[in-house]
Amino acid sequence: MSIQESVLGQERVTAIAPWFRRANRPRLRKSALPQQIGQWLILILCATATYLFLCRFVLQTVQVQGKSMVPTLHDSDRYFLNRWVYHMHPPQRGDVVVLRDPSDGVFAVKRIVAFPGDALFLKDGQVYLNGCRLSEPYLYPHTPTYTCSKVTEELILCGRDQYFVMGDNRTDSFDSRMYGPVPRRDILGALVH
Repeated sequence: MSIQESVLGQERVTAIAPWFRRANRPRLRKSALPQQIGQWLILILCATATYLFLCRFVLQTVQVQGKSMVPTLHDSDRYFLNRWVYHMHPPQRGDVVVLRDPSDGVFAVKRIVAFPGDALFLKDGQVYLNGCRLSEPYLYPHTPTYTCSKVTEELILCGRDQYFVMGDNRTDSFDSRMYGPVPRRDILGALVH
């Protein structure tokens, strides 16, 4: 008999024959180690590729630097950038976006105010879009929007695939009033806030 039982005090002890333990123990072949290392490397490469894909094309974190979007966004705050949203639909008026600044190529956070085919008119601190005064509830009350030059009024037309962007802090924002409408290809995605 291969299994022996004995009673020691109140406990029952079962001893298993040595040949039974060896027979049921999983065995690793010598060639299994390189195969396992290969599987781990493939897993690590797939995880890295997935992470890079998600960060580049879907969702990534960004940190705001500067005061051009006050009161909506504040300096040093962190947000998510949704890079996938504009593959589903075009940018919308009022979206807060991250774009490549045409003047120096750095990334900037601005709000879309007008899009292709729109006529924007700046006059006496007011913004008119396609002939109607633009309602901007995201600004501090009575915030004026002036042109970047000494001219008191300016008409801007957005061409094909062009978007006019401005910061919410109109007195301290370097935006489309200085460098003009931005092409669609320079808009990276919408900020999730």
